[in-house]
Amino acid sequence: MQINSSAVKEFRKGFTGEIIVPDDPAYEETRKIFNAMIDKRPGVIAQCANVDDVVRSVRFGRSQGLEIAVRGGGKGLAGEALTNGGLVIDLRRMNSVSVDPGAGIVTVAGGATMRQLDLATESYGLATTGSRSSTTGVGGFILNGGDGWLSRKMGLTCDNLLAVELVTADGRLDRACKDENPELFWALHGGGGNFGVATSFTLRLHELPLVTAMILLWSPESGPEVLRAYRDFIASAPDEIGGGALYLTGPDGDFVPRHLVGGLMFAVLVAYAGPLAEAREVANPLFKLAHEAESVKQMTYAELQCLFDDPQGYRSSWSPVYLNSLPDDAIDLFRLRADEMIVPSPSRQALLPQGGAINSGNFDYPVPWRHSFWSVHSLGMWSDPAGDENGSQWVEGFSTDLKPWTLEAVYPSFFFEDESVNRAIAYFGWDDYHRLARVKAKYDPDNVFHLNRNIKPD
Repeated sequence: MQINSSAVKEFRKGFTGEIIVPDDPAYEETRKIFNAMIDKRPGVIAQCANVDDVVRSVRFGRSQGLEIAVRGGGKGLAGEALTNGGLVIDLRRMNSVSVDPGAGIVTVAGGATMRQLDLATESYGLATTGSRSSTTGVGGFILNGGDGWLSRKMGLTCDNLLAVELVTADGRLDRACKDENPELFWALHGGGGNFGVATSFTLRLHELPLVTAMILLWSPESGPEVLRAYRDFIASAPDEIGGGALYLTGPDGDFVPRHLVGGLMFAVLVAYAGPLAEAREVANPLFKLAHEAESVKQMTYAELQCLFDDPQGYRSSWSPVYLNSLPDDAIDLFRLRADEMIVPSPSRQALLPQGGAINSGNFDYPVPWRHSFWSVHSLGMWSDPAGDENGSQWVEGFSTDLKPWTLEAVYPSFFFEDESVNRAIAYFGWDDYHRLARVKAKYDPDNVFHLNRNIKPD
C-alpha cells in the first residue's frame, strides 16, 4: 500500500517517538521480530514514546484506512505484531516499571519485557507470575492469560491483574479495573489484544525473595521411566513446586556430561518457591531416580526466568496443547516425537504441570486452558529456510499425536492468522465467545484490532 507522504509528514509533527518508513535506514532492523519466518513490510512503524503517541497513531491509522498491528515487548511469534503495508504501533520504547512495595503492586508499561519487570521487583523481594522466557513482552503475555514456572503458586498473570489502561479503536484512553468498565476488564483476562492498545498494566505482587532451581539430567532413553515418576510426584506436590520435564539439545554447560552435549537429552526442572533446604526435601523422590548430572542453586526469580531463554533470529513453529490426563501412552508418544526433534538446535519439547493456583483461580475469566492438568509445548527452531516444512510438520504432528487427551483450548498467542471464527468459539466456548464479542462491539465495532485470535464484533 502506498501511504500518503504528506499525511506521514503531518503525523510526525508533535510525535515524541520516531516514525519510520521503508526508505529510512532503521527500517529493516526495526521491522524484525523474534520469528525469522515472518517477513512482513509495514508501510509505517510508529515507535511510540508515550500514551499521546499511541493515541495519535491509532487516529492516523484509521484516518488513512491502514491495517493496524500492535507490537508490545516484541516476540510476535505468529506474526501478529507486523502487517504488510499497514501501520505498526510499536510500544518498545514504553517500557517503564514502577513498584509500590508498600501496596504490593507494580505498574508496567505495555512495551516492557518480562526481564524488565522481574528486575524491577527483584530488589524488593517481590514478584508476579512471569513467562518462561525473560524476553517475552508483558502485554501479549498478560492479555492471553500468562502461565509461568511458578504459576501453581502465584496463579496466572491475569489472576494478578488489577487494572489496565488502553487506547481504544476511537483513539481514546480508557481504564479498566474491577470498578471501572468491569466487562472490558473481564475481557482483558484472556481475550488478547482485541479491544485496544494496552499501554499500562497494574499487577499484584507476591513475596518471593529467593527461589530454588534444580535441574536433573538423564539420557533420552530414560525419559519415559522418569516421566512416569515425575507425573506421580506432581500429583501430590505442594503448590510451591513448578517447573517441567523437557527433551532438548544438551548444552555445553559446566554440569552437563560430555556424552550429552550436542545430542538429545532429557531434563527435569524443579522450580521451588522457597529456600534450597526445603526444596531438596520436597523434591527428594526425584533425586532417587539415578540421574546422570544435577545443578541445584538458590537464586532470584529474575535469574530463574532466564534459564531457558529463547535465542533470537531462528525460524520457529510452536504449538502448546493442554491435556486432561497423562496416561502412559501419551508419555510414550512424547518420547517417540523427541527422536524427530531438530538436534542440535534450540528446539525442545516440554511437559509442564498445571494444577495448584492455576486450577483454583477465578474460573470466570475467559482462560479455558486453565482447567487442564498438563500442558505440552513443542518448540521447533531452525536456521535454514529449507527446514520450514519439516520443522512445522514436527510441531503439528506432535499436536496430532496427543489429540485423544487434549482440550480444544490452546494458548492464543501461538496461533497464526488463518484461525477461523469457529476455532475461536471452540477455544473460548460459546458463552464466553459471545460475551467477548459484545465487549468487542462496544470498544472496537469496526474490528480495527484484528491481528490476533480475532473476536468478531457481535
